[in-house]
Amino acid sequence: MNQKAITCYEDFVNALLEAGFSMGGGNSDGIFSLIDWNWNEQPPYDTPVKWHTGDPEIDPWEWRMRVLDERDDIGYTKFFFKKSGYITREWIPCFLAARRGNMTFEEAYEDGLVSNYAKRIYSVIAEYEILPLHAIKELGGFGKEEKSQFDRALTELQMKMYLTMCGRKQKVSSKGEEYGWSSTVFCTTERYWGEEVFKESGKIEKADAIKKITEQIYKLNREAEQKKIMKFING
Repeated sequence: MNQKAITCYEDFVNALLEAGFSMGGGNSDGIFSLIDWNWNEQPPYDTPVKWHTGDPEIDPWEWRMRVLDERDDIGYTKFFFKKSGYITREWIPCFLAARRGNMTFEEAYEDGLVSNYAKRIYSVIAEYEILPLHAIKELGGFGKEEKSQFDRALTELQMKMYLTMCGRKQKVSSKGEEYGWSSTVFCTTERYWGEEVFKESGKIEKADAIKKITEQIYKLNREAEQKKIMKFING
């Protein structure tokens, strides 16, 4: 794909819908990123786009939440290499087939494919449907001494496509006043994408999904290495 210059949020969304997926940060990780320069690097072309300005039109850091707030055809979470990334509605069924093999969370847990810590997190979110990060920790009974286990399990659930980010929410004090940094909100993948996506995924064989995604990666990056492609697809 001949990548067009991205000068604003609208350019980014249009390019993402065409590409189908992208790393979320300013690094392609050997696969593909629509914004492939970091906050301390100069863009490879003339553009007002700049990291961490707080301007929702030109700041890629703001775009990750804009797509969750404003659209229903783009997902953003830790999809690739335990890092953030984007996948569009068109490509989600293929990634679900490749990653989950159409297994429910309960089936995966019974087969020993997810951890006990992941089970604790998933159970709480499944019960409440949508929860901010701080509430997941509180309701799941996670103490400070379990921070590393919690972080690993939350990433595990995103990579295996059982949970996904779905926005952000401000903390509220006992007086009803908002305070501190906003907290990332999570929900199940089923709730975010809806039943139809999973019907489509159920009709795709894992090998076919991998083949289709691989072909798209080569369209985006002819130099991508096979080993890295498989890790990108399978999680």
